[in-house]
Amino acid sequence: MEKKHRAANGSRSAAGGSAKDRVGRWDPYGFERSEDFDYESYEELMSEYLVVLTQRSIKWSKLLKGKSKVQKNVKLKRYVRKGIPNEHRALIWMTASGAQDQLEKNPGYYQSLLGAKHDPKLVDTICTDLNRTFPDNIQFRKTSSPCLQKALYNVLLANGHHNPTVGYCQGMNFVAGYLLIITKDEEKSFWLMDALLSRILPDYYSPAMLGLKTDQEVLGELVKIKIPSVWKTMVDHNVMWTLVVSRWFICLYIDVLPVETVLRIWDCLFYEGSKILFRVALTLISQNQTLIQQAQSMPDVCQIFKQIAHGPFVDECHTFMQKIFTEPRSLSMATLTKLRATCRSRIIAEES
Repeated sequence: MEKKHRAANGSRSAAGGSAKDRVGRWDPYGFERSEDFDYESYEELMSEYLVVLTQRSIKWSKLLKGKSKVQKNVKLKRYVRKGIPNEHRALIWMTASGAQDQLEKNPGYYQSLLGAKHDPKLVDTICTDLNRTFPDNIQFRKTSSPCLQKALYNVLLANGHHNPTVGYCQGMNFVAGYLLIITKDEEKSFWLMDALLSRILPDYYSPAMLGLKTDQEVLGELVKIKIPSVWKTMVDHNVMWTLVVSRWFICLYIDVLPVETVLRIWDCLFYEGSKILFRVALTLISQNQTLIQQAQSMPDVCQIFKQIAHGPFVDECHTFMQKIFTEPRSLSMATLTKLRATCRSRIIAEES
């Protein structure tokens, strides 16, 4: 995982020693920093970003005033877009996504799923992926105390029984892992998974993955309208969108973008829904359209799409998030709904 990110909740130690000593080997979420991590520039940028975070934190505390629930409104949406402080993330994600309502309406349901008779095939599939989930995160190592592997297993197992037609598929482990890192709570993570899978991203993880396939095609249509030069490059080199963006969508940018940037995207995803995924994709493509147009072949295009998810532009999560709301210009749910219907029909016709 690329972790040259601006870890928002990091703190700067007293001066002295090297930047590496001051910053430390692990980021605030437990991820090990990569060998080529630039400690000097990170420390410099953090000194500026921490000021922004402190200001945001004060404003959020005033807004919430110790409340355990919030109402969606224009002001809250603006606050969410500017970033939720980590201490308030679980509360806002739960409330904004409807997960809190589901938790309250279904007391004891999560525990009942864990207590039910387990499907051996589901158990085996989940267990296979446990050790592959964030091996570079200290919280998921068996030697850690507490180790999040058991909690991850429980959330995935409960979700598999809650959603028997879907069960478990790859990608879910990373999503559940991120939710656990932030909420530190199994039941909340379970209901946030439910919000994502059943309401925000329906059919993304179903056996046919029709929702995922549809949205990849929708992105292609949006690029055709908004960035035609890139669309032409893709057609010229016969590159299918699924080849370059499936990981972006199925992992919700985990392991694609830096962790702090991903969390800022998720703040908006839980509040505003799936169109945020398109805003991020369109911004990445638009910012790098000149580079993409230089591709000479299909492998070139694939390599460039990996490359554009790294570097200062995505590291600077605050600036990046401002860009996603200006760069792609207007993007209404009405447009998305219309494009989804067209693309979905096309995929069903092709597959039948």
